[in-house]
Amino acid sequence: MIRKLATVQQKAWENKAKGLEEGSTEGGSGEKGEEGEEEGASIPSHLSKDALKVYTKFWDTFGRNIKLGLIEDTSNRSKLAKLLRYKSSKSLVTSKAGNSSVYRSLDEYVADMHEDQKQIYYIAGESLEAVQKSPFLEKVTQKGLEVLFLTEPIDEYVIQNLPEYASKRLQSITKEGLQLPADTPKEKRLEEAYKESYKPLTAYLKKVYGDKVDKVVVSSRLATTPCVLVTSQFGYSANMERILKSQAFADPTRANVLHARKIMEVNPRHPIIAELLTKLGKDAEDKDESVSDVAKVLYDVSLLNSGFSLEEPAEYSLRIFKLLNTNLGGKGLDLLPELDLPPEEEKDEEAAGGGGAEDDEL
Repeated sequence: MIRKLATVQQKAWENKAKGLEEGSTEGGSGEKGEEGEEEGASIPSHLSKDALKVYTKFWDTFGRNIKLGLIEDTSNRSKLAKLLRYKSSKSLVTSKAGNSSVYRSLDEYVADMHEDQKQIYYIAGESLEAVQKSPFLEKVTQKGLEVLFLTEPIDEYVIQNLPEYASKRLQSITKEGLQLPADTPKEKRLEEAYKESYKPLTAYLKKVYGDKVDKVVVSSRLATTPCVLVTSQFGYSANMERILKSQAFADPTRANVLHARKIMEVNPRHPIIAELLTKLGKDAEDKDESVSDVAKVLYDVSLLNSGFSLEEPAEYSLRIFKLLNTNLGGKGLDLLPELDLPPEEEKDEEAAGGGGAEDDEL
């Protein structure tokens, strides 16, 4: 029943996009389902006519139950996957114009994929607002690619149990190994040239960060952000790390195990990164503390931008104070001398003298 309702809902949106009336199907109403039954045969007419709203309401109410079923019911996983609905970078735009639902099924996503697209892209985060503002979306959406928004904690577990759909691998855009549709020969040459010219900077940053990152590389996924931290393909994402740490019975002694392996990606076209390379020059061994502080601030900001929590808030605050002081023309963070106050004795004498004059007059 629910599978048929979901199918009717999907067809209703397709018909609406083609200008057909609600409740109608292109080519008649006698299409056969997977089990040979007529689609919509057991669905009441009032549900079929208003399928656009009915399944959306059903999903809002029972979506988590379907996700839990997909995780636990391995024998029906492929059927339950067809019922999944997610908001996406495309659906949130088209739904405002009234052309589609605010949700997208995986079948709809696959049907609209680019010809040379090999993966289903998604991003997981704490809230819809957080994922919509993520820097990881910059290059992907710039290429016109759709990204599914996973905003519930259970979504991470769903993906672990659903690594692919319709022979398309589900790929987090916050992890390494992101494969975007083929770049032009010019873009590939530019990428190689940037990698070569930024070798001094990437080597220096790896030395500054030490074990905090696995490596530092030139990014091909950024447009306007100077740098981000991505995680290894088969490790925890920043969102999954946050979920595990926030569990009521989380073991603090396992904190190091739960840490995601991070990879710093820098944007070679960003002025901050380019200026840092210029200041670094060819000799990365003997640099003043300010260059190191800028590098560390970039790491801390990347943590926040990429969905992680700050590892050393006090150190981060101190570095920000240093940069603010330098920008204001200050020479250091040493405290200024205290104000010189008038001696307390002089005040006492004046008070005593004034009192004596009043007594004489009396």
